[in-house]
Amino acid sequence: MNDDMGQQYIGAIHHTGLKGSDFDAMTSRYRSFGFTLTPRSRHLMSQRPGEPAILGCTANECAVFGGSYIELFGIVDAAAPDPWHAKRLPEGFRILNLETDDAAAVSTRLVDAGLPASGVLELERDVDTEDGVRTMRARTVHIDPRSTSEGLLGISQHLTREYVHQPRYLDHPNGARGIAAVTIVAADTEFDEIVDRYRRIVGVDPTTEDSLTVLAHKEVRLEFIRASDADQVLPGEPVPAPSYFAAMTIRVDDVEHARRIVESTGTPTRTTATGFFVSARDAYGAGLTFVAP
Repeated sequence: MNDDMGQQYIGAIHHTGLKGSDFDAMTSRYRSFGFTLTPRSRHLMSQRPGEPAILGCTANECAVFGGSYIELFGIVDAAAPDPWHAKRLPEGFRILNLETDDAAAVSTRLVDAGLPASGVLELERDVDTEDGVRTMRARTVHIDPRSTSEGLLGISQHLTREYVHQPRYLDHPNGARGIAAVTIVAADTEFDEIVDRYRRIVGVDPTTEDSLTVLAHKEVRLEFIRASDADQVLPGEPVPAPSYFAAMTIRVDDVEHARRIVESTGTPTRTTATGFFVSARDAYGAGLTFVAP
């Protein structure tokens, strides 16, 4: 394709986000799967471009891998401001952010590509480091959520990556190394529109792999399934909406070692062609496929 927005600016999955109404139970479950989580941290967010970040109602704990990360978040102070409308968000796998090194340039190019976007928003969190408390800073551009029925989609830029991906949190008992792919189920009537949205963002044309339509560029791999085919790829999985973020693929050092950890908690797994799968029912809304590097 001629549009080079993705080729220049989008090169990786920044993070995925899961909201849990029982935040403590969700984080406990992911620790039991063998993920090391960062200490709980409150969000500071700007509501509009140019406005200062304010203390919001949410906090997170994250499984960080040096590049991508899984964000587990919940409401921790219902009386606090909600600048990014987290209270309206149903629980489950609701957020996908791609990574850029230039949020301002991406914001401009999203508008040029006909994609309604928020402009550049500021995000901060105070995080504990080995040198004391430091402020993590990032910039994010949100695609208008009214146009993304599958979930909240954004493009984020690290300003202080070292405060997020601290070496002391990169060692996971299950051997996790990163998010290799995200799987999105799209209603048949929306399928072409949804794939084309991501095509314009990532900047590459889709390919077909069996029942999957795939967009792959650098460290980004997005897999799209028509809702009518979803049971072929994700048999028996819950269907929370006509279109939705369904699953993510996690690279681990040793698939069988990771499987033993997950199953030791009593969580059932299913063998796949490349590893094993944990149902979204057992992983707070996100199907998890574990594969070798």
